[in-house]
Amino acid sequence: MPPRNMRPSAKPEQAFGTLKRIFSYMYGFKAKFIFVVVGVVLSSGAGVIGTNMLKPLIDNIEEALRSGTWDKKEYISLLTFLGTVYAIGAVSTFIYQRLMMRISTTTLMRIRNDLFNEMESLPIRYFDKHTHGELMSLYTNDTDAIREMLSNSIAQFISSAITITAVLFSMIRLSWLLTIIVILMFFIIIRVIGFIGSRSSKGFIAQQKAIGAVNGYIEEMIDGQKVVKVFCHEDKATEEFDKLNETLCEASTRANTFANILMPIMNNLSYLHYAVTAIIGGIMVVKGWGGLTVGTVVAYLQLTRTFSQPITQVSQQLNSVLTALAGAERIFKVIDEEAESDDGYVSLVNAAIAPDGTITESDVRTGRWAWKHPHKADGTVTYTEVRGNVEFDDVYFGYEPEKTVLNGITLYAKPGQKIAFVGSTGAGKTTITNLINRFYDVPDGKIRYDGININKIKKHDLRRSQSIVLQDTHLFTGTVMENIRYGKLDATDEEVYAAAKLANADTFIQHLENGYDTMLTADGGNLSQGQRQLLAIARAAVADPPVLILDEATSSIDTRTEALIEKGMDSLMEGRTVFVIAHRLSTVRNSHAIMVLEHGKIIERGSHNELIAQHGKYYQLYTGMFELS
Repeated sequence: MPPRNMRPSAKPEQAFGTLKRIFSYMYGFKAKFIFVVVGVVLSSGAGVIGTNMLKPLIDNIEEALRSGTWDKKEYISLLTFLGTVYAIGAVSTFIYQRLMMRISTTTLMRIRNDLFNEMESLPIRYFDKHTHGELMSLYTNDTDAIREMLSNSIAQFISSAITITAVLFSMIRLSWLLTIIVILMFFIIIRVIGFIGSRSSKGFIAQQKAIGAVNGYIEEMIDGQKVVKVFCHEDKATEEFDKLNETLCEASTRANTFANILMPIMNNLSYLHYAVTAIIGGIMVVKGWGGLTVGTVVAYLQLTRTFSQPITQVSQQLNSVLTALAGAERIFKVIDEEAESDDGYVSLVNAAIAPDGTITESDVRTGRWAWKHPHKADGTVTYTEVRGNVEFDDVYFGYEPEKTVLNGITLYAKPGQKIAFVGSTGAGKTTITNLINRFYDVPDGKIRYDGININKIKKHDLRRSQSIVLQDTHLFTGTVMENIRYGKLDATDEEVYAAAKLANADTFIQHLENGYDTMLTADGGNLSQGQRQLLAIARAAVADPPVLILDEATSSIDTRTEALIEKGMDSLMEGRTVFVIAHRLSTVRNSHAIMVLEHGKIIERGSHNELIAQHGKYYQLYTGMFELS
């Protein structure tokens, strides 16, 4: 990861600023870059010297034809020198290209590291607003465009600049009169490149955005292909894709139209330049102007071709440069996104608890935890044992400022209690659990954890004290053992086995081909949805947290398996604070308190029997008089 002082923090406003920022990732390659420049100089110089050697070679033959005598020794010497020059040029090209490839791949590695590190620091809110495919496009299309520019275009620009300078000097030495034509043509070519480049750069920015949108839609459709087919929406999906693809096509057409016409224009200008130089040079030889010889004109014409070649090559690279700058703008925009803020200062530490209840911090793992609370006012530090007391005090919250989701939520949960949330979709059930682990911060009201305002607790430590099992489980590529251990990376094999048994997952794991060493791929695609959720519950169990959140955790498990899991969950929930979100009301009957939410408010609360006796909304839901939507 680049040092902070090497990483510009401000978003570049222009192409030059973006290019400068890309170069800032090349730190540590000063020596290699010097070798690259030397290699480019030798390679370009070899080409120019080889071209200049045409004059003495042709003049030698011309003299032999005129005098009837041929100095073979001198001719062989010239050919040997020419061969040596080209050999040096070939070796230099190989070396600088290898070095440039190393520089470019390492630079890309650093950019990707920064991008991934920044992505890991972004708040959940950011991922709620951007598709996975759009973000994936940054790591694939955009970084590949930068790679193309770094590995090819930079060396090409350096080589072209050196070649043009050396060739121009050689041209002036051969004939300053003919060189005037070259200079005039050069300015015409520069104006053409500037005109076309300015009109295609906006198109490439639009093209990269359109690629991200297409990738996002494709990723969404692949994930939801079963749903698409179940509801026979293939035509609708195709129609939506056609719209996005057409937008991409139009953006690509605009971007590449000017870039693609640049080469034919450059070639035609090059041919025109060559023809004009040949005609004027021939006339000057015939008339005897400027002391030009046939060899001089031939060498000059070759220099003309050499002069046009790097300009043509630069124009070829213009397409990749503009694409790379557009991609880099998108990448740096993400890198410059504001990271998830965390002003917490209360941390989670291993606790040693004396018989008299005194809590101190332990350097070794004790199996008990405490909140280390430094007090800024007097500099003292107090310790509070982590128990899992959670309290909401008149909490208001909305994902968008103008739309409130929670309205004055007040509740408390003590260790060993199972608190259930029921209500219609959008009532605010999941939002409450999102606030407990600070995926989102509360703008109004307070949430206390063991009597401490959670805004004072470091987010990382707060989340370490909790486990959550979501309705949509996610398994990583790896073995069953590794996926369960993800909840606690230093868990022993015995702890993993115990967690699996607690979640009632051990039985089906034992029947897998390789048991706990069975490899899972494609998000656990070789398991049923119920088996995947069992592993997610085992992963939460191995973390052994004081607070457990179950968000529709048993929705994809059959009733029989659910009954078995509940027995294990009773052991898991012992001494813990458990929050349960469930549409299947049979799973919340044994809850200590059931909160019925509607439009972001708690309209009923109490145990199952108490709410049934009230004959209110919960009674209607439970008896089927009213259905959850």
